[in-house]
Amino acid sequence: MKCCRHCESNGACIDRVPIFAALSREERLEIAEIASSRSLEKGEMIYRAGDEGGTLFVLYTGRAKLFRLSAAGKEQVLRIVGPGEFIGELSLFSSLPLTDYAQALEAATMCVLQGERLKGLMTKYPSIAFKVMDELSRRLEKAENRIKDITLNPVNKRIAGALLELSEGSGEVLLPMTRGDLASHLGITQETLSRRLAALQEEGFIVLEGHRKIAIKNRPGLEDISLEA
Repeated sequence: MKCCRHCESNGACIDRVPIFAALSREERLEIAEIASSRSLEKGEMIYRAGDEGGTLFVLYTGRAKLFRLSAAGKEQVLRIVGPGEFIGELSLFSSLPLTDYAQALEAATMCVLQGERLKGLMTKYPSIAFKVMDELSRRLEKAENRIKDITLNPVNKRIAGALLELSEGSGEVLLPMTRGDLASHLGITQETLSRRLAALQEEGFIVLEGHRKIAIKNRPGLEDISLEA
């Protein structure tokens, strides 16, 4: 069964997912047998809050964002996912409808795994279940840290920390999302983000190069900001 025109099989898609890495080739192919392919256009919704769950989505190419909407319609970006990452995992352990939204940020391809059959394979291969739970624990910790960050830390500290994290130790940041999505992720407005980035540039910490590219000119200074009490 083809995963999509960009990959030879669903097995190629499954091979990219860390939670399946410890399985043998034959075991991964068994998982690939319960997968189907899906291609997405930029901006297309993968699922919406209220949809029935019970499905695991594995991103093969492209990027997607997970977000929630407040009663007033304000968007809160939860996280950005890329190739090899999966979403929808919470619905595997609950009969409740999905509570967030997932949307393709660019043209993307994914493999869709049937939840009930995947749970059967988790019983057969417990290592899959343990790895899923480990990933859920990591995501919960990140979510708790993000809530703490938004609640307790000033805006400049949040922005400096985000730039350092996104730079991955290099002298450059290529935003994996729009500035609006980054602002939402940090719990601020896009206008506030733009003003603070401009101020950081004026102070010599960064240089803004277009909408997505940011050069870091004073990493120690950003680190000091990110560590401020």
